[in-house]
Amino acid sequence: ALEGMGPDDPNRVFVEDIKEVGERAAGLTRQILAFSRRQILKPEAVDLNDVVRLMEPLLRRTFGEEIQIEAHLAPDLKLVQVDPHQMEQVLMNLAVNARDAMPSGGRLTIETANAELGEEHCEVRSGIESGGCAMLVVSDTGLGMDEETRSRVFEPFFTTKEVGKGTGLGLSMVFGIVQQSGGGVFVESEPGKGSTFRVYLPVCNATATLERGPIIRHKMVRGTETILVVEDERQVRELVVRILKRAGYTTLEAGSGAEVDALMEAENPAIDLLVTDMALPGGTGGREIATLVRAEHPDLPVIFMSGYTQDSAVLDGSVDEHADFLEKPFSPDGLLGAVRAVLDTRAVLTNSAGPRGGR
Repeated sequence: ALEGMGPDDPNRVFVEDIKEVGERAAGLTRQILAFSRRQILKPEAVDLNDVVRLMEPLLRRTFGEEIQIEAHLAPDLKLVQVDPHQMEQVLMNLAVNARDAMPSGGRLTIETANAELGEEHCEVRSGIESGGCAMLVVSDTGLGMDEETRSRVFEPFFTTKEVGKGTGLGLSMVFGIVQQSGGGVFVESEPGKGSTFRVYLPVCNATATLERGPIIRHKMVRGTETILVVEDERQVRELVVRILKRAGYTTLEAGSGAEVDALMEAENPAIDLLVTDMALPGGTGGREIATLVRAEHPDLPVIFMSGYTQDSAVLDGSVDEHADFLEKPFSPDGLLGAVRAVLDTRAVLTNSAGPRGGR
C-alpha cells in the first residue's frame, strides 16, 4: 500500500502506523517462538569470536562511554554449529541486559573459552550434553540479582523493569535460541555484585565460513521467470502473487497439494521456482509439494515459507541442498530479494550463461 501512495497522501501516516505496529507484533512473535524453540534456524559452523568481533563495534556505539566494554577471546576457540544471526541476537540481548543493570555506568566483559563438561557437571547444568563445548561469557558490574529474581530470569514476560521499559522476553529468547542449538545458558549473580551469564554450545568438526546467505546477491530484483506459489491462506497467497507480478514474474498459484497435483496433471507447466508454505492442510506439507513438482522438474529450486513449524527437517535446516527459507512475515523487498538470489544462484550452479530473465 505504501508503494502506491505519494509522500503527501493524507492517509500515508495511518498506513505507516499500521506497518510499524505490525512489525512490532512480528518481533514479539519471533521472541515467543525463540523461547518455545520453534523458530527456524539456519545452522552453520561458526567461530563465536567472529560473532563477538562483529557485534563489539555496534555495542560500543550504542552503549556510549559510560559502559566500558572489554573482550577477552580465546585464540584457539573451537567451532560450534549454530545460526550466526541468532547468536548475534543472543549476544545483543545479554549485553543489553547487562547495560540495563548498570544505570550509572560500569564494565561489560565478553569472554570466550573452550570448556570440557563432565557428566556430573551436566546433571547440574541440565539441558546440555557432556563433552567439548565453546563457552560465551557476558558479565557486568551492575546491580546484581537476588535468588528469587535469578530463579525467574529466563521466564517469558518476567521483568524487573517498569511498565513500558521492556517486554520481559529478551533473556527468554536467549534461553530458547541456546536450547534449540543444543546448548545451555546459566546465570550467576548476587545483589550488588553484578551478574555473569555463561552460554555453553557443543563443538563441531567443520570449517568456518565467513560468507553467509546465497552465493550471489543482486540489486536487480525484477525478472521474467515462472514461479509456482503454494499457500493455503488466501490473503497471503494473493499478496505474494501480487508482489511477484508487479516485479515482472509469471505466476501460478495453488492452495493445497490437491490443487498442485491437478495443475501438474492438466498442464505440466514450465516452472523456474517453487515458493511454498511448509505447513499446509490435508497432510501434504511443503516437502511433499516439492517432491510432487520435482517429479516433472528435477532439481527445481524451492523457497520454503514458514513462521512456525514443528518439522524437525526445517528446524535443523536439512531439507535439501536446492532449498532456501523465507521466514514469515516478510516484506516485499525481502521476498523479491530472496527470489532473485535463489534464481541467480541456481543459474550459476547449472552453468547458465547468466541470470535467467533478470533485467
